[in-house]
Amino acid sequence: VWTTRLLGIHTQTRSAIVQALWQYIKTNKLQDSHDKEYVSCDKYFQQIFDCPRLKFSEMPQRLTNLLLPPDPIIINHLISVDPNDQKKTACYDIDVEVDDPLKSQMSSFLLSTANQQEIAALDNKIHETIESINQLKIQRDFMLSFSRDPRVYIQDWLKSQSRDLKIMTDVVGNPEEERRADFFQQPWSQEAVSRYFYCKIQQRRQELEQAMGVRNT
Repeated sequence: VWTTRLLGIHTQTRSAIVQALWQYIKTNKLQDSHDKEYVSCDKYFQQIFDCPRLKFSEMPQRLTNLLLPPDPIIINHLISVDPNDQKKTACYDIDVEVDDPLKSQMSSFLLSTANQQEIAALDNKIHETIESINQLKIQRDFMLSFSRDPRVYIQDWLKSQSRDLKIMTDVVGNPEEERRADFFQQPWSQEAVSRYFYCKIQQRRQELEQAMGVRNT
């Protein structure tokens, strides 16, 4: 039996075999790194499933034709026909593991193309609902912060918007401070203006010399 050679299992339930296959896939790193839903078959899997690549969700369905029913349970019981023998009643409790009948229905449901489209649509709807919840949470936090202290919140919000604008436009300096008159009345402003005019005069002088063809000696 291939389960014995590959997994070391002779008799086990379908769910236990699927779990053992998953452990084998993880141990041998057969799961596709780009698409986790697919499994890349090694030489043993190719001999069993006869394909180079398959979905892990397809394995339970493919196992249907590969698994055999377990050996029958045999109970040796001697029936006495002696009329003098007292009648006795024997009861036996036998634990038998059976597959859940809903698993095959779930497997066929998941493998159906129409059902897969429905599941994909529901996944998209769940994603959109989560995004909507996140947006509503942001709006709620905004309103709560504003209701606690409107003045402080508006100041913080304007500072945040100013930082974002500065990052997006690659602005050097602090536009919030530079728009106030007090910023240009600081001690360094006089020297800065003098340096600015000096640079402009030197630039203009070089332009005139180049235009008149005069060289510095």
